[in-house]
Amino acid sequence: MNAEHGPFFTRRPHPKPVAANVRATMLEDPGFGRVFTDHMATIRWTAERGWRDAEIRAREPFVLDPAAAVLHYAQEIFEGLKAYRLRGGGIALFRPEQNARRFQASAERLAMPPLPEALFLRSLEELIKADAEWAPGGDGSLYLRPFMFATEPFLGVRPASEHLYVVIASPVGAYFKGGKKAVTVWLSDDYTRAAPGGTGAAKCGGNYAASLIAQAEAMKHGCDQVVFLDAAERKWVEELGGMNVFLVFDDGSLMTPPLGGTILAGVTRDAIITLARAEGRAVREERFSYEEWKAHAASGRLREAFACGTAAVVTPIGEVKSAGDGFVIGNGAGGEAAEALRAKLVGIQRGEIADDHGWVRRVI
Repeated sequence: MNAEHGPFFTRRPHPKPVAANVRATMLEDPGFGRVFTDHMATIRWTAERGWRDAEIRAREPFVLDPAAAVLHYAQEIFEGLKAYRLRGGGIALFRPEQNARRFQASAERLAMPPLPEALFLRSLEELIKADAEWAPGGDGSLYLRPFMFATEPFLGVRPASEHLYVVIASPVGAYFKGGKKAVTVWLSDDYTRAAPGGTGAAKCGGNYAASLIAQAEAMKHGCDQVVFLDAAERKWVEELGGMNVFLVFDDGSLMTPPLGGTILAGVTRDAIITLARAEGRAVREERFSYEEWKAHAASGRLREAFACGTAAVVTPIGEVKSAGDGFVIGNGAGGEAAEALRAKLVGIQRGEIADDHGWVRRVI
């Protein structure tokens, strides 16, 4: 298998794929992350032989040794990106090279083997081609979940010498129930997401596991998502449980927290910054505190706030709640800037707006 000149994938079609009429019914309202396609891509890695055994095969349970390192030391990383059915026909990916590079950075942080970019991209393309019928039309998309975990059976604290890389696919609709409505977020006072020197910039399962108790707290208070402050001063807004955050001011400018090693470098975040600047908007990557956020909302200077990410795309934030107080942003229902940026982003992803940045990678 030559990762530099196009890796070869063995195809083992599913012996009993979902029937076409059943698949059509499932695609009518797939929800998010609950319906899965027939196949998956897998590649094995060992310290002795490197990357090998690239396959497209039936999606099925794994046989995993109880001593597998991932179960004891959490050596695991993942990515999330979407394939879009183009209005004029065909299926395309959006900036998958960025996900490939972030996957490599996550692997290095977790002491795992970095997957060559060519292998990452080919695994996505081969799975999409195998399960193209599962890509929904309309506003839906095919969510792709590449992930890798340590499979070596041993009990000892050191990097594992065996790993399995996998890609599964899930046809999806809207991430939040109710579609594009503004969400309410809960400020976590008791929990933080990441600390300097930690794994905040890596996309690993442990980050999300640690955030679940804060997300549960948010839901208990009637909120859709949790927003975290920095771990050092417990003052600066960093990001939501699974999304980056932007503020929009009365002069049309945008502000978002800087990356700095504790915030995930979102692919959608970067696209929003690029699109906003192309429109002539000033975009500042600066720290802002919860108190500043509240004060800007009260003064009327802050007109909008929104969250962004692969799953949710661009979602307006209408209200922020905390144990002590809370505040409404603008009219509490979102605003024109977020909607315009979302429309432009989605238009590029679906081939309806010219791709001036070379972001769309056509697969079929």
